[in-house]
Amino acid sequence: MENQLHALETKLAQLISISGQLRAENLKLRQELAQAQSTNRQLGDKMDIAKLRLEKLLVNLPEDVA
Repeated sequence: MENQLHALETKLAQLISISGQLRAENLKLRQELAQAQSTNRQLGDKMDIAKLRLEKLLVNLPEDVA
């Protein structure tokens, strides 16, 4: 009985340790995801600006006289 209780305590300690590690990893991944989403939004905004500038340039190009 004593051995079983000790084994259970050991497994519980391992579970608590792994749970803490997973929480820390989860937090890190959430932070990385938030940063990636922010970067993605910024790049999307830059692409929109570049698209508008290109469209403006195309409108101002002289038509090809053939």
